Amino acid sequence: MAPLMGLLLIIFFLPIAWFLFQAINESDQTVLEQIKRVALSPDITYVIWNTNWIALIVTLSTLLLAYPIAYTLAHSRKFTFTLIIICVIVPYFTSVVVRTYSWMVILGRNGLLNQALLELGLIQEPLGLMYNRLGVIIGMVYVLLPYLVLTLFSAMKGIDTNLLRAAHSMGASPFYAFRRIYFPLSLPGLISGCLIVFILAIGFFITPALMGGPEDVMIAMLIQREIELNLNWPLAAMLSLALLAVTLVLYAVYYRYTNLERMLGK
Repeated sequence: MAPLMGLLLIIFFLPIAWFLFQAINESDQTVLEQIKRVALSPDITYVIWNTNWIALIVTLSTLLLAYPIAYTLAHSRKFTFTLIIICVIVPYFTSVVVRTYSWMVILGRNGLLNQALLELGLIQEPLGLMYNRLGVIIGMVYVLLPYLVLTLFSAMKGIDTNLLRAAHSMGASPFYAFRRIYFPLSLPGLISGCLIVFILAIGFFITPALMGGPEDVMIAMLIQREIELNLNWPLAAMLSLALLAVTLVLYAVYYRYTNLERMLGK
């Protein structure tokens, strides 16, 4: 483990620590004063709240789509399994930029979706599906969907289906058996998958920057703006530190409630 830990220390920990140290030293204020400035700023508070709110909506939306897909994947035969896994994995290995621009082509005012709806006579004018929160959510959900599908699939494959057969033999309906047996057993995968999606969502930059509007600024976008446009490295360091703290807290929750052996059926 020593070479691996040394490599992680050099590549990840030291650059982050050096950036925070240098940025904080450039400011005339103390660390506590800088933290207080960030906490009391209404604009920064709005961005932090907006980031967490968007991440929560994206996580719940991803869960609504991922659960039935993972359930079908866990109980499908070879051909259906192969087809679904290809549809999940291929976008996963595609660049986030490419996927985001693809959705911009689909959702734009002259995009494929609006043109199809206009030709069918379902709408009279193009819908505003881009440069707003709806566009951000659609793009982020599509990018993050494979993470939750694969996590749920791993948890569902470890569930003993004999428990469901036993429940059915004792008179339980399919919905009752699912609600009382299958869903509780899938909760470890559901919780860990949702935490992964939420952690990734709060640090998103490309999709909100390309598909969002002025009210959809997230904390990663604010950090980039402070570094490249305003050259305010101390403020960017404080925002990065806040994002890192939230991520570490969520990772601690993930580590506490995730049982990998149980998810894998061991």
